[in-house]
Amino acid sequence: MTPTLYGRWQTRIFLFATAGVLVTLPFALGLLGVNSGAVPLRVLGYLAIFGLVWDYGYTRLQYYRWDRDWPAAFQLAAGVWEALFFVAIAKFIGLPGIDREFPLGEFFLHYSLVWLSIFTASQTLMRVLFPRWRFHGGQFFK
Repeated sequence: MTPTLYGRWQTRIFLFATAGVLVTLPFALGLLGVNSGAVPLRVLGYLAIFGLVWDYGYTRLQYYRWDRDWPAAFQLAAGVWEALFFVAIAKFIGLPGIDREFPLGEFFLHYSLVWLSIFTASQTLMRVLFPRWRFHGGQFFK
C-alpha cells in the first residue's frame, strides 16, 4: 500500500495521539528522566506538527521512485532526519515552551521510544486492527 498524503496525515495524527502519548506519559510524569511536566508532551506535539509538513515532502519524494513505495529503510532515515531537524530547531532557533538547554540524552531516549512504538504499531497493529486502512492509502476517513 502506498499511503496518500491524507492517509499519511491521518495515520500520523492517530499514532502520535495513541502510541506517542502512551510512551510520552512516563516522561511527562517524571518516571523517566528529569524533564518532566509538559515539556515531553510539547516535544511530541511539535514533532506531530512538523511531521505534517514532512509528510508532504515524503509524498513528493515517493513520486520519484519507480514503485511509488516508501520502504522501511526510508522510514528509518526519515526518523533520523526528523530527530536531527528537531534538535537543530529547538537548540538554535528555539521553540516556545521548550528550553534551549534541554537534555539531549533524554530527548533521544524519548524520541527513540516514541519512534519505535509508532513504527512498530504502523507495521503490525494497524494492519491487524484496521485491515481496510492498508487498502485505502492509510486513510481512516475519505
